[in-house]
Amino acid sequence: MKEILREIGMIARALDSISNIEFKEVELTRGQYLYLVRICEQPGIIQEKLAEMIKVDRTTAARAVQKLELQGLIEKRSDPDNRKIKRLYATDKGKEVYPFLQREGVHSDKVALKGLSEEEVEALMGLLTRVRHNVEADWEEVKKGNKRQY
Repeated sequence: MKEILREIGMIARALDSISNIEFKEVELTRGQYLYLVRICEQPGIIQEKLAEMIKVDRTTAARAVQKLELQGLIEKRSDPDNRKIKRLYATDKGKEVYPFLQREGVHSDKVALKGLSEEEVEALMGLLTRVRHNVEADWEEVKKGNKRQY
């Protein structure tokens, strides 16, 4: 069996490392940019949904959201229909940073996919989506406290 997940992990760590270095100028630390991008793309998202999208536990998401809030990049607002629900929004400062994050994402995609045909990119996307769906099933079970059967 090929060690595909190791390759995916190396790619993800390399891109994450590059982003962490480049995002220092906008004072974003490890992984925070993922949260800010999602909040900018989906204004009013709730923290639980954000954690689910990024595939982290609630505690990890809560820490990242709190840091972004302290930095003045996002804000929590009460839902008008249910005051207990807090929705997340980018502040003006967060919205100013977003185009930079977008440009970095587009550039990283371009570099990563260099030399691949349109058909290869489509095939890769389809295959990776299927792999993600497979892993998500295990992730959901483990989150519930179940053990995977090896």
